[in-house]
Amino acid sequence: MGLIEVRWHGRGGQGVVTGSNLLARAAIQEGKYAQHFPEFGPERAGAPVRSYTRISEDPIEIHCGIYEPDVVVIIDPVMSRYTKDYCYGLKPGGDIVLNYIPSGDDEVVRWTRNNGYKLHAVDARKISIEEINREIYNVPMLAALLRVKGFCKMSTLEEVLAQRFKDKVLEMNLRISRRAYEEVKTIVG
Repeated sequence: MGLIEVRWHGRGGQGVVTGSNLLARAAIQEGKYAQHFPEFGPERAGAPVRSYTRISEDPIEIHCGIYEPDVVVIIDPVMSRYTKDYCYGLKPGGDIVLNYIPSGDDEVVRWTRNNGYKLHAVDARKISIEEINREIYNVPMLAALLRVKGFCKMSTLEEVLAQRFKDKVLEMNLRISRRAYEEVKTIVG
């Protein structure tokens, strides 16, 4: 594995920064090098937020935003419907992971296919509502990302979650991450 760059998109309060951080921690726990950092200003909850994760087998010397990611993760279901607005700079053949299940003739599917990207989708909103009666997007989206890209093992993510959360909050995050890991689908591959 060379250097892998992931750019996360969502809105303030949806856990974009936490999702990126958890991915970096899982990579480090598996002996890889990783970087994570957010990009946001003094915006309020609901404002667009970006976060970045880099993973490598070698030390990472780059310290800037990610302008040509290998993967774009869009954790907001509404933003997911406007995929092309958030995939700027995505490398040819790159992966997109959405919190939205598009239909076969959806504009997102056509755009992805026409541009030569891979599209993976999971309904993190539905999973979190059904499992814990709350909308939590970041952890299920991270689990979906791990399933389709294999950056880290799911068991490592569970260990990292146990380091970050306790008791009921941990159990809720484990339930939604396990279900998202199983339910993510590759729409365009």
